[in-house]
Amino acid sequence: MKNLFHKNLLVSALVSLALTACSPEEKHVDANDNEGHGQEDHEENEVSDLDLPVADLFAASCEHSIQTYECDDCRYEVGVVKASANLFDGGLLKTVKPKKKSVTVPLTLTGEVQFDERRVTHVSTQTEGIIRKVHVTLGDKVEPGQPLIEFESVAVGDAEATYLEARGILKLASRNHDRVEALRKEAISSEKELLLARQELDAARIRTDGAFGKLVRLGKTPSSARALTRAKSRGRLVLRAPAAGTVLEMHAVAGEIARPETSIATIGENSSLWVWADLYEQDVARVTHEQAQENLTAQIEVRAFPDEQFPGTVDFVSPAMSESSRTVKVRIAVPNQKGRLLAGMFAGVKIFLVGDKEVLTVPKSATLEDERRTFVFIHHEDDYYVRRPIVTGRTFDGLVEVTNGLAGSEVIIADGAFLMKSDVLRSKMGAGCAH
Repeated sequence: MKNLFHKNLLVSALVSLALTACSPEEKHVDANDNEGHGQEDHEENEVSDLDLPVADLFAASCEHSIQTYECDDCRYEVGVVKASANLFDGGLLKTVKPKKKSVTVPLTLTGEVQFDERRVTHVSTQTEGIIRKVHVTLGDKVEPGQPLIEFESVAVGDAEATYLEARGILKLASRNHDRVEALRKEAISSEKELLLARQELDAARIRTDGAFGKLVRLGKTPSSARALTRAKSRGRLVLRAPAAGTVLEMHAVAGEIARPETSIATIGENSSLWVWADLYEQDVARVTHEQAQENLTAQIEVRAFPDEQFPGTVDFVSPAMSESSRTVKVRIAVPNQKGRLLAGMFAGVKIFLVGDKEVLTVPKSATLEDERRTFVFIHHEDDYYVRRPIVTGRTFDGLVEVTNGLAGSEVIIADGAFLMKSDVLRSKMGAGCAH
C-alpha cells in the first residue's frame, strides 16, 4: 500500500505539472507578435539538454525569473527532475552506482526440457496385463499408497494360485510335523520320520515364502497377499502411488494392455525442471574450467514463450562424451513455479561465460532512450537529478555496458527511472508547451 501511495503521489504530481505547463494563457501566441516564433523554427533552433554541460543547465533561468531547475513549470526543459526522499523510502525509486564487472559472454546451445528425476517417479507394471479401472486422472494430487490403476494379469493369477497352493501344502506339512513330533515323544515314531517331517515342513515354508515374495514383486502389497483366499484370487493388481505428488503424466485407458517396458503414469512435481543441452568439444575445456570455480548461470528460451527468458543454473557437466555426436551433456536446473515449461519441449540455451576484461556497467532498468539516444538520471545535489547521455555496449545478465558518459562514481536512478523520464518528456507527450 505504501509503494502504491508513493507511486500515485508521483504520478499526480507529474499530471499537475503537465497541466500547469499547458494552461490556455501560455498556449496563446499572437500571430502579429514580432517576438513570437513558429513551432517549426523553435524545434530547429532548440538545443537538447543532453548536449549542454551540467553547469549550464543548473545556471539557466526561466521566464518566471528563477533558476530553471527550481521551477516546477520549466524544470523539464533542462532535463532535471526533483525526487523527494519519501519516494526512495517507499521503494518507488532506487539508486545505484555503476560497477566494474567482467563481461559474461553467452555460449549458445540447443537442449531439451525434461523432468528433474529426483522429483518424479515413473509408475509401471512388472508384468503384462489388461487395464480394468483408472482411479485418478492427469493433475490429481495423490498420497503415498493411493490406488492409481487396476489391471488384470495372467501372470498375477498364476502367482496367486501358486501361493495358495504353497500355503495349503505348508499347512498340511505343519500338521504332519506336529503329529510326528508328538508320536516321537511317545517313542511311537522313529527319529528318521521326525527328521523327514521337518524337512517337508522347511521345504513347504520355502515354497510359500517364494510364492509370497513373487506376489509382492509383481505389485501386491504384503497385507493383500496375506489376506488372499481362493475366493479373492482373480489375477487383479492395483498400482499405487509410490510417493505424494501430482499426476504429471497418465497413459492408462481402460481396456488397453499395460506392458512392463512402458511407463503408465508419472507422479511428482514439476516446480523445478532440467534442461539437457549438448556442448561441443571445442567448448568443453572453458565450460568445465569455469564451472569448477562457480556454477554458471544460464538462460532458457522456448518457442511457446518467444518473448520470455527463463533463468537457470548449470549444475552438472557430464564426464563422458557421446561417440556418435561428439558432444557432452550439460544439465541446467530451471525453476518452473508457474508450470509453463513442459517436459519434452525443445529449448534454446545460453550459458554465460565470464570474460577476462572488466567493464563499467549499470542495471538495464537505469537506461532510457529519447530521440535514439541513451541516457541515465544522475544525482546532482539535494533532491535534484539530471539526465545525462551515455554510450552503451553489450547487454548481459540484466546489466548494460557503458563505454562513454560515466566515470563510475555517479549515483544514478535504477528502479523507477521511467517515471522520471515521463516528467522530463511530458512536453513531447502533449502535456507541456514551448516557452
